[in-house]
Amino acid sequence: MRTRPLKVALLGCGVVGSEVARIMTTHADDLAARIGAPVELAGVAVRRPSKVRAGIDPALVTTDATALVKRGDIDVVVEVIGGIEPARALITTAFEHGASVVSANKALLAQDGAALHAAADEHDADLYYEAAVAGAIPLIRPLRESLAGDKVNRVLGIVNGTTNFILDKMDSTGAGYQEALDEATALGYAEADPTADVEGFDAAAKAAILAGIAFHTRVRLDDVYREGMIEVTAADFASAKAMGCTIKLLAICERAADGGSVTARVHPAMIPLTHPLASVRGAYNAVFVESDAAGQLMFYGPGAGGAPTASAVLGDLVAVCRNKLSGATGPGDSAYTQLPVSPMGEVVTRYHISLDVADKPGVLAQVATVFAEHGVSIDTVRQQGRLDGGGDASLVVVTHRASDASLTGTVEALRNLDTVRGVASIMRVEGE
Repeated sequence: MRTRPLKVALLGCGVVGSEVARIMTTHADDLAARIGAPVELAGVAVRRPSKVRAGIDPALVTTDATALVKRGDIDVVVEVIGGIEPARALITTAFEHGASVVSANKALLAQDGAALHAAADEHDADLYYEAAVAGAIPLIRPLRESLAGDKVNRVLGIVNGTTNFILDKMDSTGAGYQEALDEATALGYAEADPTADVEGFDAAAKAAILAGIAFHTRVRLDDVYREGMIEVTAADFASAKAMGCTIKLLAICERAADGGSVTARVHPAMIPLTHPLASVRGAYNAVFVESDAAGQLMFYGPGAGGAPTASAVLGDLVAVCRNKLSGATGPGDSAYTQLPVSPMGEVVTRYHISLDVADKPGVLAQVATVFAEHGVSIDTVRQQGRLDGGGDASLVVVTHRASDASLTGTVEALRNLDTVRGVASIMRVEGE
């Protein structure tokens, strides 16, 4: 074993960073044995140096992150501060000064992954980011390495624990959205401002990363269609249960049937209770991968939290340190296909539409005509019962597979019918 330690700079010492530091200290001997050399925490960049950080030598703490990553003796920089800047500049500077990088920064990778990979390649450095998607779940490396000889056609997953906790509570207890969100906040699953989670921004960044790796093409955050889950109601869950389904916020990345394009999207969807993702409860994550040779694979586990995320960071750290010792680098950016990302209008799936309609003869025929005129075939129709006070009824239509553009045109036309009082809900049906 080499006696000179590999030196690590840690950027950020919050929930994840403090766990990374703790594990590096308590498991130092095991990490050294696995890597082939000792690993030493050489500096910790923070914003508030006066804060007491258990187990970390105060002499290692600095507020000058730039000076830390410029040190010529740093072998690996671990970035867990998040956000776009200064993380982007710090990572680029690390590459320029000979360090490889381990990051958990999904937002930055979704926005500028191609540029960061190019910078890493230019300086013969590694960029690893297992912790950026689905916490402790090994997912990035299986897609980049284990399935490198296969053709991945679809990635379907629950990649945000906060939203899964909320939707699971709504499903299992009948709680409303706000009540479930309040519980998630009290338990620490939701941030004080949960917008990034409940509006789907967090999941969309992860979808961009997954699509890029799975399909060997460049997918940016702006390419991902996004809908949040704040409008999901108890009535939606009742309709889902009537169909033998539940509702999840899904990240879906697909290769077109002809192989000529890809799509990436995040939105709530009904999925059958028989699908493995339907049984993912609480704040857990799970990702379902479909490929030509391997078939169907599912990756499941805790998708957030200090210790689980630190586990993924340390796994990357071991891999990068081994590469340092051997003088090699691991897999870089694989975007050789350069497939276009199709707009949401070209996505084909099934739909569940709930309409408030006038309760009189001929309404169903009018509704069916609108669907037919837009090329959307109806699978089932049922009347949910009368609404209070106006002689109106609730009509639920479930379609066969149709393009999103066709469904959008159908809904616009339905809203123009005098007999349609309103479109109460539109929900995609996936996983069949």
